[in-house]
Amino acid sequence: MTTAALVGCGDVSVVHAEALAALPDVELVAVCDTDPGRREAAAEAYGVPGFADHRALLDRGRPDVVHLATPHHTHASLAVDALRAGVHVVLEKPVAATLAEADRLIAEAQRSPAKIAVCFQNRYNTAVAAMHRLLTSGELGPVLGAAATVMWHRPPDYYRRRPWRATWAGSGGGLLMNQAIHTVDLLPWLLGEVTAVSGHAATRALGGVIEVEDTAELALTHRGGARSLLYATLAHAVDAPVGVEVVTERATLSLSGDLTVRHADGRVETVVERRGTSGGRSYWGLSHQLLIADFYARLGDTEPFWIGPREAKTSLAIVKEVYRQSFPGADELIR
Repeated sequence: MTTAALVGCGDVSVVHAEALAALPDVELVAVCDTDPGRREAAAEAYGVPGFADHRALLDRGRPDVVHLATPHHTHASLAVDALRAGVHVVLEKPVAATLAEADRLIAEAQRSPAKIAVCFQNRYNTAVAAMHRLLTSGELGPVLGAAATVMWHRPPDYYRRRPWRATWAGSGGGLLMNQAIHTVDLLPWLLGEVTAVSGHAATRALGGVIEVEDTAELALTHRGGARSLLYATLAHAVDAPVGVEVVTERATLSLSGDLTVRHADGRVETVVERRGTSGGRSYWGLSHQLLIADFYARLGDTEPFWIGPREAKTSLAIVKEVYRQSFPGADELIR
């Protein structure tokens, strides 16, 4: 039996708990949160001890794996502590709030015998995985370009409930760090290494509420010359489905939940996304469970988990470069 603990009992923790409950040989043995109310509620709900400090959990609870679902600025330091204790880590995105913290975590992961995964779970979506297979197989010819949209809505109360959100110190940024980073992650995974970044981030709807951006646009140049574009905003009226369109020499692939492949010869194929229910929010998708199950299945492997800190730094570096271009003179905040 593999034992697990959950550090951070806020919103996204529910999907981690659901994923653990679905694994027959894994037992949740402890929870941890600095907020007494959330800690006590989670401890009661899962019937396990609650800890106020992650170091006490690592020392006394001794889990095999710790799931970190805490504010961004704590990600790297908590993960480093766990790895140094020889405890495997499942870390919510982003890998860190700053590039320096990401580098520190990468170095620690290389030294530690413990494994670490970063939750870019959308790579496990059925339609996204099919798109990746088609693009990397070469059967559709060279990629000519791509475009993606993240058109979501966040009201002021979303930030007032969790004051660390959308702050430089607490989250390391806004929309790009918290919501759109999943789509930023997909673009280099689908189209290949990014060689140039051009973008702009701004506040369009939540001025006076947040200190960072709620809207951004960027263009990525990929090795080989293809360009991908991303427009993302939290100023939309609703949470619309994330859209990704990739144009190749022989087909156009359109992702909006399901994947539609329109071939140049007139054929049309559809890959239907999995459907299901979860206690988490619908826009998180259903693939946390797949990523987490895959991570546990690979604990005995000698190789690092495929979505680790080094892989996850790619999207962080893109986001930070957009910030560098958008907020001149704010280097100390952006980091």
